[in-house]
Amino acid sequence: MLSVPVVVIGMFFMNMPYANEIMWLLSTPVLFWCGRGFFVNAWQQLRHRSVTMDTLVALSTGIAYLFSLFNLFFPGFWLARGIHPHVYFEASSVIIAFILLGRLLEERAKGSTTSAIRKLMGLQPRTVTLVAPDGSRRQADIGEVRTGDLLLVRPGERIAVDGSVADGSSYVDESMLTGEPVAVLKEAGDAVYAGTINQKGSFTFRAEKVGADTLLAQIIRMVQDAQGSKAPVQKLVDRIAAVFVPTIMGIALLAFVLWMVFDPADGFTHGILALVTVLIIACPCALGLATPTAITVGIGKAAEKGILVKDAESLEVARKVDTVVLDKTGTVTEGHPVVTDEAWAEGAAGAAELLAGLEALSEHPLAEAVVTRYGQPAAAQVSGFRSLTGLGLTGTVGGETYYAGSERLLRERGIVADEALEARAAAWTAQAATVIWLADSRRALGVVAVADTVKAGTVEAVRQLREAGIEVYMLTGDNEATAKEIASRAGIVHYRAGVLPDGKADFVRTLQEAGHVVAMVGDGINDSAALARADLGIAMGRGSDIAMDAAKMTIVSSDLRKIPVAVRISAQTVRTIRQNLFWAFIYNVIGVPIAAGVLYPVNGFLLNPMIAGAAMALSSVSVVTNSLRLKWKK
Repeated sequence: MLSVPVVVIGMFFMNMPYANEIMWLLSTPVLFWCGRGFFVNAWQQLRHRSVTMDTLVALSTGIAYLFSLFNLFFPGFWLARGIHPHVYFEASSVIIAFILLGRLLEERAKGSTTSAIRKLMGLQPRTVTLVAPDGSRRQADIGEVRTGDLLLVRPGERIAVDGSVADGSSYVDESMLTGEPVAVLKEAGDAVYAGTINQKGSFTFRAEKVGADTLLAQIIRMVQDAQGSKAPVQKLVDRIAAVFVPTIMGIALLAFVLWMVFDPADGFTHGILALVTVLIIACPCALGLATPTAITVGIGKAAEKGILVKDAESLEVARKVDTVVLDKTGTVTEGHPVVTDEAWAEGAAGAAELLAGLEALSEHPLAEAVVTRYGQPAAAQVSGFRSLTGLGLTGTVGGETYYAGSERLLRERGIVADEALEARAAAWTAQAATVIWLADSRRALGVVAVADTVKAGTVEAVRQLREAGIEVYMLTGDNEATAKEIASRAGIVHYRAGVLPDGKADFVRTLQEAGHVVAMVGDGINDSAALARADLGIAMGRGSDIAMDAAKMTIVSSDLRKIPVAVRISAQTVRTIRQNLFWAFIYNVIGVPIAAGVLYPVNGFLLNPMIAGAAMALSSVSVVTNSLRLKWKK
């Protein structure tokens, strides 16, 4: 806001009344308030006998400002020597504004690094229901829970600490740990974990691990460690600053000394102009814009493709990825069970609606898949409904008893299934589907397969990654048979089954220690530690907020085909950054010697500081223009 009017006046209204005074008043707070950090850093670096780009920014803007201030109050010094006393307030303020803008573009997304940890901590309830030895209940703070305490968990509540079920039974959603969509039946003696969600039943459990010992607390620590261990990528600009800055300062001082030595009459005048011109033309305005403008355009281009990028580092790393690790549930697959196949016995009209009517009364997590597929028109007609633990369920409709559940349920009831249905069921089981049978008291009426299906686009995404020379792994908390089948369908050669959250993070670390640059792709809370540990964490947009916070990229549509796109945009962006740095430096390589006066002995040419300012602006324009070209690349 302060720099824009300075630029407008300096470029187009130089002859208006009090133009120089207005520019002075507006540019002073830009330098010494907005840009004070450059001067503070430069002074601190000087005290440690080192220089950075901040040194050159402070030096060039400070010299331009003081030179302009001298020309504002003592114009006669130059007029007496036949030189117009031009001011460069616009150059000094624009340099500060541009470089601050570049840093803002790089830093604006970095404030969310701790939000994943905050949300993980929020998974643990703050209050619990303690059950006393006499059976009485009371609400207590979670900090009061001790090992051996008995706690009550009602339907829909989160489990507060790790323990084992003492009384009652229910299905518990453990997807935050395993990533698997199907809730797990918990009965007396079964282990339960902090942060998991109880579904429809109630039970009491005995606390075994509390506080920092719970599995949830371990996941939080893993995310903290992984995020804390990631050092920011050393920017190319910073690496060359140690050479570039002293060189420019040396050239500026050498130019001044040589003018004094070889031109005793006008050497001081020309020497001062050369020193100021060298510093103005070498100011890293274009260098300061080279990375952030390309990154900003790259991030915008990724967003148009449905890829949200958190920071410059992740966009820079993506092109180096040589190994992609995929979580199974919700990433490779849809993340929820659906009815994939069905087969009905001859003459079993209306069997599908009957099955849905029975399942509508069930608490089993697979029941929802059946009801979603067939609706629940017959639910109100079911009487005598009973859940048969571990087997299925039974109910009466129109005076006839029906059963829905496993093949074992049919065998125990002496119910016969024809060979065709058995063959279909066996084939689906081999493909890692869960089979639900429907039967009356005499024969099997039908069978349906329920499974988590591979996402559309997964096979294509894996093929593209492998063609690009990127190795693909799949990790899952599911069993070996299911993992093998899903990996086979998705075209993935390498997979690991039965992997818990700490195992995923450890697997990523193992790959990194072997020299691989690893991208982890996941959607669940159980993936958060691995997402934070990986060189590039990619979250599915339809997954958990915690996964998105722990990751550095988010694919909005959860389409894995966006990963190769992200790698391609990364490569284009880094190429553009290098081109920008080339253009920024080429102006210095050509302009600095001319500014120092090397052409004066040949043809009497001296580069006016005003032209130097214009050249500096032109280098910035070329950098911005080149960055904008990135937007239209395919």
